[in-house]
Amino acid sequence: MSAGTDRRLSQTGSTMSKIFSHMTMSLDGYIAQPDDQIGELFDWYSAGAVDVPNPNEVVTFAVDDASAQLLRDMTENTGALIAGRRLFDIAEGWGDKHPAGTPVVVVTHHPPENAAEQWPTTTFVDGVEAAIARAREIAGGKDVTIASANVTQQALALGLVDEVCVSLVPVLFGEGIPYFANLGGKHVLLEDPVVVQGKRALHLRYPVRR
Repeated sequence: MSAGTDRRLSQTGSTMSKIFSHMTMSLDGYIAQPDDQIGELFDWYSAGAVDVPNPNEVVTFAVDDASAQLLRDMTENTGALIAGRRLFDIAEGWGDKHPAGTPVVVVTHHPPENAAEQWPTTTFVDGVEAAIARAREIAGGKDVTIASANVTQQALALGLVDEVCVSLVPVLFGEGIPYFANLGGKHVLLEDPVVVQGKRALHLRYPVRR
């Protein structure tokens, strides 16, 4: 099932944008090592023979058929991406051209002083709720992806996430930065997942139960 076919419909029957999170995660729940390095997490991006170029032409992924469909769904149906300041700094702002090919909204209390000049297509917003609202505006009816563990945790606690996506890879880190850690002291119930078996990654898509 693709992101385009399972998007929600409003009461009038028109398509609504969806807020979903997506991270690649080790089997024991980590999206990075303690030093922020990704280790073997992204090996699945080069584990197949199907080329999937990203819209910004930064890199071409070589994945299996199933993972290729997942990547195409995410790039074609996503109109904005939300990241945290930590990831933004590690990636050096992706050179203002994120591999997803979408504008980026960064959650931070302190935007870089030279933001407008160095990252003209990146928006810096103070707060998760404000970031999601701004990302929806930028997306123009397309979906919004949250690509940050901390922002995902806050958005889940606020009830703002429609779908949790995990690309689960066969590696155990033992320690690191968790995808899910602090959800505001409550349980978040998810529906049964859509499961896509890829090479070196099992892709799981969980709608959030309302």
